[in-house]
Amino acid sequence: MKEKIKRLAAQFHPEIIAIRRHLHRHPELSFQEVETGKYIASKLTNYGIRHEHGWGVNGVVAYIEGNDPSSKTIALRADIDALPIAEMNDVPYKSQNQGVMHACGHDVHSASLLGAARILHELRNEFEGTIKLIFQPAEERLPGGASILIAEGVLENPAPANIIGQHVLPALTTGKVGFRPGMFMASADELYVTVRGKGGHGAMPHENIDPVVITSHIVVALQQIVSRRSNPIVPSVLTFGKINSTGGSTNIIPNEVKMEGTFRTMDEDWRAKAHHLMKKMAESMAESMGGACDFHIEKGYPFLKNDEELTLRSRQHAVEYLGEGNVGDLPMRMTAEDFAYYSQKIPACFYRLGTGNVDKGITSPIHTDTFDVDEDSLLVGMGLMSWLAVCELGNTLAKH
Repeated sequence: MKEKIKRLAAQFHPEIIAIRRHLHRHPELSFQEVETGKYIASKLTNYGIRHEHGWGVNGVVAYIEGNDPSSKTIALRADIDALPIAEMNDVPYKSQNQGVMHACGHDVHSASLLGAARILHELRNEFEGTIKLIFQPAEERLPGGASILIAEGVLENPAPANIIGQHVLPALTTGKVGFRPGMFMASADELYVTVRGKGGHGAMPHENIDPVVITSHIVVALQQIVSRRSNPIVPSVLTFGKINSTGGSTNIIPNEVKMEGTFRTMDEDWRAKAHHLMKKMAESMAESMGGACDFHIEKGYPFLKNDEELTLRSRQHAVEYLGEGNVGDLPMRMTAEDFAYYSQKIPACFYRLGTGNVDKGITSPIHTDTFDVDEDSLLVGMGLMSWLAVCELGNTLAKH
């Protein structure tokens, strides 16, 4: 079975590269993946794979039924949306949608899952059970497409016993993959803060209430919640990446300042407590300095916890497919992923796919305007997902 999968992956590789390049040329933002969904559905139609288009408006869910399809179901997931980034790469498949780019590798995820779909469809008579393929929209924006699809019943009828997903990692060389059982990625909340004061001439601050100074104190003070109120063994990150005043200038104190940030952690009790502490501190500090503060928390994705048994099992299957030297262990990450919603519902395994290649100059990190991948990674992307799927179901060839 392993050799059949590798042979089919090599056979389909040129087509999957073409699919990835098409998706890369035509990226669409979260909740706007109209043509992307249509394109994926058209490919599944050409392959003769049963599917439903319209999950979360633009998502697609497909079904590959082996022998005794009701015996067990597992799910494979890819995300399909892009980011609001203007691409700077000089490549033939450069984005044609100005200001939008597949800078997070979702084109690779989708193309790999289409490749796995074709491989598994070819081999459907050689395994038992059903494989549900989830092409999910809107991973990059709250509330996250995963939460929407779950609410629509994507984990039902049939209900998968577990779910597996992969994500590109440019720091990992093409041909390699990485796993981490247990806690893997952080929760992520968005913070929107408005500090109000009384504007006026910069030369006469005593006649005004300076929201810039108040904001400065709030930013520093909030960092102490992370450094002094949290348990040191619980990872936490608080970052403000945007601060703007309304009407301020070199000699003008503005009426208000707005800032935006993110809070991330891996403990739900501490997450709730930190929300309360941050809001209370910011509002009290602004009031003590004569101003006022509106502190709004947009609760985002939960933490992503990989099921221990499924992930260790998948890691071993990856060793069987790629060899011991090409499978590594990963540290926890403070980045977030809406795949976490699936991991809160059923046993899940989210692993990393190496896409970097120093010799080819492919080294840029995700979410940058020069991000690209070594397309040889698609061989592993589609092949390993196929192998993990049949291993989880238990293929008939392995029994003989």
